[in-house]
Amino acid sequence: MQTRRHFVGASVVAAALVVALSGCSTTGSAPATPEANASRKQSIDAAAEGTLSRLFSTVPGSRELVGKARGVLVFPSVIQAGVIVGGQHGDGVLRVGTTSSGYYSISSASVGAQLGMQSKSMVYLFMTQEAFDKFRNASGWSVGADASVAVVKLGANGQVDTTTTTHPVEVFVMTNSGLMGDLSLSGTKITRLDI
Repeated sequence: MQTRRHFVGASVVAAALVVALSGCSTTGSAPATPEANASRKQSIDAAAEGTLSRLFSTVPGSRELVGKARGVLVFPSVIQAGVIVGGQHGDGVLRVGTTSSGYYSISSASVGAQLGMQSKSMVYLFMTQEAFDKFRNASGWSVGADASVAVVKLGANGQVDTTTTTHPVEVFVMTNSGLMGDLSLSGTKITRLDI
């Protein structure tokens, strides 16, 4: 009986965490000031720059692949947490060349065998103009529903093979321990931030 109470309690905490991670915590709050928005943008931009630098220094071939992209969407810190029920959330910036072109949030929820919390960085690469235009013109964009996304993996030589990355949207997912290769992004939703 004691174990059951702990399990139910942990599930309730996880559900509350999912709600918080999905951005519901901003409902009913006063609009941010222009100064607060500018500060938030600056913080996201700086973190995105650090994420790209880390990607380029740790994943051979990544700079070349990013250079081929029409647009690059960088989420420097996506927090993922769960106990049976889980979720993830983070803010990022869309870059065209070296220019910031909009700010976005990423979120998803899941149910299944999961326990704990982790932070990861995600870098979406829009490799075709069609995929990039579809993303920019959408009010909300979901992996699987709006586009098929391929997770970039390292080849046998330990670097990204830029000749075999042929999907319209490619994504790098990095944790502190390195590049993640086998994971599902289906159901991940990306929404433009009003900042």
